[in-house]
Amino acid sequence: MYTDNPANFTVEAARKVLGAFSCIDSKAVESASEKALLRQALLLVTSLSDYQNLGICADTPTEGFLALESYLKALGYAATINEADITSGVDPVYIKFNSQKQSYYLNSYTGKYRGVLVSCQSSQDESIGGTYGHLPLDLFVE
Repeated sequence: MYTDNPANFTVEAARKVLGAFSCIDSKAVESASEKALLRQALLLVTSLSDYQNLGICADTPTEGFLALESYLKALGYAATINEADITSGVDPVYIKFNSQKQSYYLNSYTGKYRGVLVSCQSSQDESIGGTYGHLPLDLFVE
């Protein structure tokens, strides 16, 4: 699991950072420090949620599954990716991953957006629940 999460970062601050990326148009990450802050915010909110669903909009299956694998690793999950899906020839793609079921599905995607949507579910704290993104595909790619 990615460990870039300082103890003094509040949920309110994390939601504010994530909110800047939760808009109609995709927002670019302007610097390494902004990328680190976005990582911290997402990791804090996801650590407090019961489970998450990820939706990935990418130009190719390879790009989409690279993003999926990097986000899953950062969030402490692992998934088995079917090689046939990576070479499916479907372009662009939408990949949805459900952390409860530890499974994904792949579809073609005709929208213009690219990035990762993270939907956090929490039965205990309504301030944690919500959908954040489109976050950068390479947020956790080193």
